[in-house]
Amino acid sequence: MKFVPERFGKDMAALEELREQLDEIDGQIVRLFEQRMKVCEGVGEYKVKNGKKVLDRQREKEKLADVSSRVTGDFNKKGIQELYEQLMSMSRKLQYRQLVEAGALGRLPFIKVDSLQKDTARVVYQGVEGAYGQAAMQQYFGKNCNCFHVRTFRDAMEAIEEGAADYAVLPIENSSAGAVNEMYDLLVEFENYIVAETILPVTHTLAGLPGTNLKEIEQVYSKAEALMQTTRFLDEHADWQQISVVNTAVAAKKILEDQDMTQAAVCSAYAAEVYGLSVLVDDINDEPGNSTRFIIATNQKIFLPEASKISICVEVAHESGSLYRLLSHFIYNDLNMTKIESRPIEGKNWEYRFFIDFDGNMEDPAVKNAIRGLREEARSLKILGNY
Repeated sequence: MKFVPERFGKDMAALEELREQLDEIDGQIVRLFEQRMKVCEGVGEYKVKNGKKVLDRQREKEKLADVSSRVTGDFNKKGIQELYEQLMSMSRKLQYRQLVEAGALGRLPFIKVDSLQKDTARVVYQGVEGAYGQAAMQQYFGKNCNCFHVRTFRDAMEAIEEGAADYAVLPIENSSAGAVNEMYDLLVEFENYIVAETILPVTHTLAGLPGTNLKEIEQVYSKAEALMQTTRFLDEHADWQQISVVNTAVAAKKILEDQDMTQAAVCSAYAAEVYGLSVLVDDINDEPGNSTRFIIATNQKIFLPEASKISICVEVAHESGSLYRLLSHFIYNDLNMTKIESRPIEGKNWEYRFFIDFDGNMEDPAVKNAIRGLREEARSLKILGNY
């Protein structure tokens, strides 16, 4: 198409005129927005004084139906609903802030403590001697801590819930294999809470009985995650049968007990040493910087003064936009969300609960504000810990 300067100039003039009209309309919208928020502030003051809930779902439903009926066309109807959802969301956030400022929110159900009394604590870890869990425990509590081990993650959670241990050291995430899903489910099931974390570098080795030759190996034992983290090395030996066990140290212990030269374990060098095995191949990790994040869990709702991360679990309505509306509380309160994981809800096909980590401390007004909003608007919310 041939370029015509005169026509281009006319089109630009028309566009500028349209933009001027938009600027004039936007100016009116801005003024009306401020008026609306001033009225919302009055609504918030009334609710604070009279102990009314911020969220009134029926009122909002009626408002959306009303404004939708005032416009024409499906596009405009959907657009006006989205606009008013945002306006009402901002109104709620203003009112949550008013509740916090008025002290109507109260304290979150967590108590600040100066320290964890590591020297006198009784600590439980999952696995047997030589497990990475033991190494993580010693890294946080020291090598001489009063400790014992159990077979499963559930056993460890039961131990702290029942008071047999003060703290449990449990893996929740690996830098290459991802989340330990079972731990997320157990954090929902048990009334236990995260109070600290420690990150342990993880270096896997292939270990076997002294004198074992790689050509003799037929079966390799390890934890499922460890097998996943050493896929490249194991793929070079496709004829080896990979067998999952509860723990890497359990795998090392099995090799010792079976006294079978055709078996090997993927485990730490420390576990190999504990069980008298030889390291056949050192450092077989897929990722050279592989590490595992361990949580320190307890049955008390406590947090340390320096706590800077909060973990929560939320369930939202199974409908369009519910998660988006929930996440807006982090944006509006300038809170940095660092992680989100989803897990299926048992008995509810295709419905999920979300596990979210974000920066903050329980004493921060922004955190209180966000949690108040999340608690009112989510189907359920559990604070898993501040650490």
